[in-house]
Amino acid sequence: MRKLILILIILQATGGVGALAQTKYLDSLRAEIDKHPSRDTARVRLIQQYTQNAINENTTLLLPYINEMIAISKEKHYQRGLQIAYSTQEIYYADRGDFPMAFLYADSAFMAFQGDTSSAAIIEKAFLHHNLGMECFKIGDYDQSIHHYTEAATVLEVYKPQVVSVVYDGMAEVYNKLSQTEKSVEYDKKAIASAEKNGSPAAVAGRYLNYITRLLGRNQFTEAEMLLNKVEPVVRKNNKPIQLFLFCESKGSIYQEKKQFKEAIANFKQANEYALAIDDKYQQLAILGPLAQCLMEAGQPAEARLYLDTLLSKSIAYQMKTYRLDAYKLLAMWYQNRSDWKTANEYLNKKLLLSDTIMSDEMKEQTAMMETRFKVAGKDREINSLQKEREIAQLQLRQKNILNYFLIAGAAALLAISLLTYRNYRNRQKLQQAKIDELETEKQLTATEAVLKGEEQERSRLAKDLHDGLGGMLSGIKHALSSMKGNVIMTPENAQAFERSIDMLDSSIHEMRRVAHNMMPEILVKYGLDTALKDYCMEIDNSGVVKLSYQSIGMHDFAADHTTAVTIYRIAQELISNAVKHGNAQNLLVQSHYASPEKLFALTVEDDGRGFDVQSLKNARGMGWHNIQNRVDFLRGRIDISTGPGKGTSVLVEINV
Repeated sequence: MRKLILILIILQATGGVGALAQTKYLDSLRAEIDKHPSRDTARVRLIQQYTQNAINENTTLLLPYINEMIAISKEKHYQRGLQIAYSTQEIYYADRGDFPMAFLYADSAFMAFQGDTSSAAIIEKAFLHHNLGMECFKIGDYDQSIHHYTEAATVLEVYKPQVVSVVYDGMAEVYNKLSQTEKSVEYDKKAIASAEKNGSPAAVAGRYLNYITRLLGRNQFTEAEMLLNKVEPVVRKNNKPIQLFLFCESKGSIYQEKKQFKEAIANFKQANEYALAIDDKYQQLAILGPLAQCLMEAGQPAEARLYLDTLLSKSIAYQMKTYRLDAYKLLAMWYQNRSDWKTANEYLNKKLLLSDTIMSDEMKEQTAMMETRFKVAGKDREINSLQKEREIAQLQLRQKNILNYFLIAGAAALLAISLLTYRNYRNRQKLQQAKIDELETEKQLTATEAVLKGEEQERSRLAKDLHDGLGGMLSGIKHALSSMKGNVIMTPENAQAFERSIDMLDSSIHEMRRVAHNMMPEILVKYGLDTALKDYCMEIDNSGVVKLSYQSIGMHDFAADHTTAVTIYRIAQELISNAVKHGNAQNLLVQSHYASPEKLFALTVEDDGRGFDVQSLKNARGMGWHNIQNRVDFLRGRIDISTGPGKGTSVLVEINV
């Protein structure tokens, strides 16, 4: 998507938008600025003309000019200059991924527009809404994105129908991201129709290119290729970096689908060069994944790894988590292709944990300030050249000693044979020891299983005895006493005491049923683990002891035997109990996540309590933590703890079901 800039003065000064990409024209505008050194509104208008022409081409040199516009406009109380300067500043920082600063200057621009009812101000404010729709889309705030696009479209449909197609295009992209395909296609067709009716050939090409991108995302390659061939002459003639980027990216995807990897790689690399030229971090990251994947498919893993490392480092530096997910997924694929299953699994685990973090962050960010969502970590790190220098030094040393290698080759061969023989012997010993350890572990797990099953059976028996036996007796006593009340004449004092006794008996019945329910929750047997955990958390939350929230993801696919479900339920009970009793927590978050393809269940319990030293668990005297560890070992799972004094506690339990 392309930003809408404040184009009124541009159209008046240049007669159209074709001159925007001309470097000579930008140089002439800077020369005009230099010829007018006086700090007045005339200089502001000259700077304004330059920044608006250059904003969609290269924003590297703009910041000093924009800051000067703001300073002079404040000195001269020039409201129009502030409106345009703040709006341009929003574009400048958004292009660099600094969204907190972009939204800050957008707020300043809206304040500058207040009270100005001129048609120019109304249109420029609509352009600002459009740009904010783009920025909100980039950070995943889709509701706000639709809001800003709608505000922009409402005005531009009346005042500037020749550019409203860009707004429709943005709305199509949002609905496409939300997987609302019908709405997305509807706005794509509106965008193309509006551009063909009111826009220039370049605008028509832009709408087609974005529609093609979404078609490719839905694997509609045939229609995409037909439309791409249709707009190619216009794109080449316009020679605009952003359109050339989208064209080469789409062309590369189509060649990749056809397995024509040479042509696909060439187009992806060309798109990468255009992304770097327009200084747009969003586009720079978007092209790296497809390029690296195509290189891997083409059998060029070394070069693919360079682009994957760049994708990972930049996604971390720019704090764009969705692209870090792509990096982890592709790095896992890269190591799988090299049969390095351990490292591949590590990256898959990172991807899973980051996915959970993104889901959690999206829930929290709905009520958080925009400025706290994304913070730019800093500048990109460049590749260190020391490794190449080390390789050169090693090559020189190898050449120098090659003669010595020939002389000792025989001795080395004998030594290698001896080492291999010894290594084979040691490996057999390790294998035997591993088998012994495995048998001992299996024996311990069998014993643990017997203990846990016995414990649950005893819990179930006691729960039934309490509910059916003692519960029935207490209910009978309550009924008998209630019947007796109407047949016995008592003084008011005795009647009051009798009522208190009935209430105490009723409380005892409720407490007995609560204890029986906790020992073997009937809801777990009837409705499953997810419902049981939700009910238990709601009960804790309603008690007022602590504020507890429960979230579940994918649990409708969870299917496990009764023993596994009960064991997981007990683990959750112990973790929640520890947080309440020992953590001094005010808020608790419990999450259950089941990934059906991998059959992986994850339980997370987080609190904002006082935390503790993890090393202290080794010397813990209580049974709570040992019970948790034994149950996790029984299910062959793993447990991870993140805590520290004053930092709260987060416990993650993962189990292969």
